[in-house]
Amino acid sequence: MRQFDLSPLYRSTIGFDRLFSLLDQPGAPDNAATSYPPYNIERTGENAYRLTLAVAGFGESDLSIESRQNALTIKGAKEPRKEGETGEILYQGIAARAFERRFQLADHVQVTGARLENGLLHVDLVREIPEAQRPRSIPIGRKGDGPAPQPVEAPKAA
Repeated sequence: MRQFDLSPLYRSTIGFDRLFSLLDQPGAPDNAATSYPPYNIERTGENAYRLTLAVAGFGESDLSIESRQNALTIKGAKEPRKEGETGEILYQGIAARAFERRFQLADHVQVTGARLENGLLHVDLVREIPEAQRPRSIPIGRKGDGPAPQPVEAPKAA
């Protein structure tokens, strides 16, 4: 029996209730192509999430965050060393290569803020479901309890 590895799908989606709907979309995340920079996705509340990327060596001016429709794109590009800088790098273990990381966001997930501290980029997200789409409780009454139900009229145009 053939098994599918869905772990890349779980790592690049935020706020999805139906993750398997992404299987039909072309361009599902590739594990080898999206391994830098490392990141965490955590749920901080019922409808709140935090995306944390390890971007050691990058400053605020080296990073850009863009949210468009249901996609979040985070880019990092470090300026090369200038000719006049003193010192010679004998070993460079801190990766400073350019990157572009894309995340697929669920409907109604919005970016609320971002901050860079101690080499970690924190992006806060919140899922705001419109009032009309939220579940609501319908009370069940017995015959003879309260007034009879009234028909609902459509609002009239002014």
